[in-house]
Amino acid sequence: MKTIAYIRADKYFHPAGEQLKVINAYAIANGIKIDEQFIDHVSQNKRLDERTHVTSNFQSQDGATILIYDTWVLSSNMEDVAEMFSCLLKHHSKVHFIKQSVIITRQSEAMLIFALIDQLRQTLQIQGKKLIGRPKGSKSSSKFDQYISEIIVFIKDKKSVSEMARRLDVSRSSLKDYIDSRELKQVVSSSLLVDVSENSQDKLINSIVCPNEKGVK
Repeated sequence: MKTIAYIRADKYFHPAGEQLKVINAYAIANGIKIDEQFIDHVSQNKRLDERTHVTSNFQSQDGATILIYDTWVLSSNMEDVAEMFSCLLKHHSKVHFIKQSVIITRQSEAMLIFALIDQLRQTLQIQGKKLIGRPKGSKSSSKFDQYISEIIVFIKDKKSVSEMARRLDVSRSSLKDYIDSRELKQVVSSSLLVDVSENSQDKLINSIVCPNEKGVK
């Protein structure tokens, strides 16, 4: 079965290059081979019924492993997120939510799915108060984002920046700046990894905030 990296840039969250960097680091650390990158360029304001290319793709990939940076990548609309979870699990997908260090399958506890949805709800409430600029510390999109997986393979194969630039037919200096700014050498050495703990599921569930108990964990 395929392993798919699903990326969806959103101007209020993290651009495609940042998601790809984290996903590649996660895959390297866990010995996962990514077969396909699915980069969704449709506006974050579009509802699921207008993103038929996404739903059709997932429905045609029974049993696929999906690597996703965070829950908002599925959608920033709560109704659509619930529908996406239902669709993915109906088709026996195994979904890795990398930021939370959890994996969702048909056998997962309902509380784990509810916790992911509630964490997104909290994030959207915070973002709704800001909605200006991009997240602190995030990088804007780059023309090199489309080559990020190839660049990572080149780095793993110890290719020089000059050779990479020749193969990609791009400027050496611009490519070097991109590799440095995205910390891709650290990605390859697995020194830039999401912190994974044995009780990540419990932490996520405990992050749920019920009505009238804000700030209480």
